[in-house]
Amino acid sequence: MATYYYPPSVQQLIEALTKLPGVGPKTGRRLAMHLLQTREEDALGLAQAIEQARSKVRRCRVCGNLTDEEYCPVCQDSTRDAKLLCVVEQPGDCIVVEKTGQFRGLYHVLHGALSPMEGIGPDDLNIASLLQRLQDSNSQVQEVIMACNTGVEGEATALYLARQIKPLNIKVSRLAYGVAVGGDLEYTDEATLSRALQGRLSL
Repeated sequence: MATYYYPPSVQQLIEALTKLPGVGPKTGRRLAMHLLQTREEDALGLAQAIEQARSKVRRCRVCGNLTDEEYCPVCQDSTRDAKLLCVVEQPGDCIVVEKTGQFRGLYHVLHGALSPMEGIGPDDLNIASLLQRLQDSNSQVQEVIMACNTGVEGEATALYLARQIKPLNIKVSRLAYGVAVGGDLEYTDEATLSRALQGRLSL
């Protein structure tokens, strides 16, 4: 009895989709079937959007964020506080910080975090441009805020950068950790509670 396989073009689509983060073989097949069964103009519109993004989007020459132009909107905004610089791992982190409405400084995107286990070192990240930016004679930065993730890689990255920046006589700070708003202490893990105590605020 012959075994049925997807046509080569469909299999190629499935394999391409499974290369996306968090997409396994089953999800890849489901997405492929959806794309093949949806309206042609919608499927072609998705393909066109991907093609345009790949051809137009680039890294900002100053901060490394994603932009359609030479400089991103934040770096072009003269009303931003040039004395504050927030360092994040990924472009999406800038959006998260912006949504708080509490930060009006500038950003610098590393495009990753240090991870010796994965062979990712300082030269693989947008670190050299950060140090050059801080040492530039026109730099107004007085404080660098580390907004790296709280995992091992994020911690290692923040500590490494702090060691590189402090000799420049620039204040280095880290986002505070704490109990989630509306959280119950009974269900808060010890590490989070410990960080919350260390980062406590005066009332």
